[in-house]
Amino acid sequence: MARPDLLIASQISAALRTALAERFTLHEGDPPATTRAIVGGGMAKVDAELLGKLPALEIVAIHGVGHDRLDLDALKARGVRVTTTPGVLTEDVADLAIGLMLAVQRRIAANDPLVRSGGWAAPLGRRASGRRIGIFGLGQIGHAIALRAAPFASELLYSARSEKPVPWRFMPGIAALAEASDVLILAAPGGAGTDRIVDAAVLDRLGPGGVLVNIARGSLVDEPALVAALAEGRIAGAGLDVFAEEPQIPEALRALENLVLAPHQGSATEEGRAEMRALVLANLDAHFAGKPLVTPLI
Repeated sequence: MARPDLLIASQISAALRTALAERFTLHEGDPPATTRAIVGGGMAKVDAELLGKLPALEIVAIHGVGHDRLDLDALKARGVRVTTTPGVLTEDVADLAIGLMLAVQRRIAANDPLVRSGGWAAPLGRRASGRRIGIFGLGQIGHAIALRAAPFASELLYSARSEKPVPWRFMPGIAALAEASDVLILAAPGGAGTDRIVDAAVLDRLGPGGVLVNIARGSLVDEPALVAALAEGRIAGAGLDVFAEEPQIPEALRALENLVLAPHQGSATEEGRAEMRALVLANLDAHFAGKPLVTPLI
């Protein structure tokens, strides 16, 4: 029996590719019209134009939780199922958010090459505890970040679509959240509703002592505005795991010293990636066996 055609829509791990090759005929680039499945990471793009080329498409399995580049309305209208890998990457992404928060304030990344090059005298960092920490987006990942951040915080604040039954203070919108926070952590999904929501005005509200941490989507931040705020000292620093046009990072951003950069590694642990891979395969296996999907999005 011929293996179903599957399109790999973005970079995936060698281990996932090997497992998929045991089940499917893999394609990259221009896929055949007989393609029945798509697999990609959270930045994979599936729009109406691609759907028009794939009349046999049945399922899109995302290796991650982000899906802001999927045209969900078009997929739903076509009856194409969509799955993600929720839950299994939550703890790893939350850990990284706290790691970036500490690395920026205590100059961990900046001081490492200093010591390796024989230096010792370093500029002072900032105290990481006793600060007001604001979290924008209180879904699974945002909640996990909040639990980790609470012991560091003099006060924990959050903004979300609606107030939650949690012991932290709700703020009605990101501008008010930034104004009240010393550290602003972004954990909201991408999409039209959050595109460049962190602009120059929000950064100015965060203020010259403030720190921005983004483990969500690069699209949430107006990168030129962030570069200017960092360069001019209008905020103290930033820790970024995601970027607007990754993996291309603007030179102006890379040249700054008051930030820590990471290569979209929020879920990049051996354990997390193994669980994500297993969930992608479980959803595909269930679909092609005619069984209920494990983690359906639509």
